[in-house]
Amino acid sequence: QVQLVESGGGSVQAGGSLRLSCAVSGYTGNSYCAAWFRRAPGKEREEVARISPTGTRIYTDSVKGRFTISRDNAVHLQMNGLTPEDTAMYYCATAQWWDCGSSSWPDNPTTYWGQGTQVTVSS
Repeated sequence: QVQLVESGGGSVQAGGSLRLSCAVSGYTGNSYCAAWFRRAPGKEREEVARISPTGTRIYTDSVKGRFTISRDNAVHLQMNGLTPEDTAMYYCATAQWWDCGSSSWPDNPTTYWGQGTQVTVSS
């Protein structure tokens, strides 16, 4: 059914940039909510950015002004000014469009996750 495949991760030095992409298949049209999450070693999962089908975006405070989420036929995360604190496994996720206004990301059979892509930032 729905499949999400991330790409674009890698190793960069502090101050560098990466562009993550999430190929999404299985939906009819683009009316789904999409988000990027990350999990750093020894830390809890964190929602980095979210975008609605109409383009409404939200970001966690630590990435505002540095990261940009966007969507076309895929979901992207442009990451600029990377710091070692951004080192984590990054995951793409999708949910039903009406869940995009929820304060917490849903965890149900209509929520999907990619396999993750590693981002490592060295100082």
